[in-house]
Amino acid sequence: MLIHPFEPLYDADCVALVLGTVPSPASRKAGFYYGHPRNRFWAALAAVFGAPFPVSTEDRKRLALENHIAVWDVLASCEIEGAADSKIKNPVCNSFLPLLGRTKIRRVYTTGKKAYTLYTKFSARETGIAAVPLPSTSPANCRMSFAELCGRYAALRTDQL
Repeated sequence: MLIHPFEPLYDADCVALVLGTVPSPASRKAGFYYGHPRNRFWAALAAVFGAPFPVSTEDRKRLALENHIAVWDVLASCEIEGAADSKIKNPVCNSFLPLLGRTKIRRVYTTGKKAYTLYTKFSARETGIAAVPLPSTSPANCRMSFAELCGRYAALRTDQL
């Protein structure tokens, strides 16, 4: 059983929440969200907000928080082999109400189909916020060009207006 190893990244001014499923082995080893060297999450976020690529964990935290984006995962725990979302069994979802109560979050985005499905099935009714599905930034989603990925992630910028 994998217990989620990271706290959510947020501050009181966050207006958008981006949710993955659960940290990959590479992210767990790196000690932070989207830690696989070929994962395109941080590169896409930097491109969308016109910022330099954040190399360090502190730079990544700053990039998200300066743009009022909270980062977390749908699952608090699950059984999983490797990093493939298709291998998730016995999912237990996080409770998002405490986080929502401490922030200005009004929009939830999910990275990938599995995160969207899990959030919609287990959490959307409780939060009252429907998720906006975004494509996975995983290296496994190599069929989508970086420009297309950034085009979809530009939705995060609209929450800043």
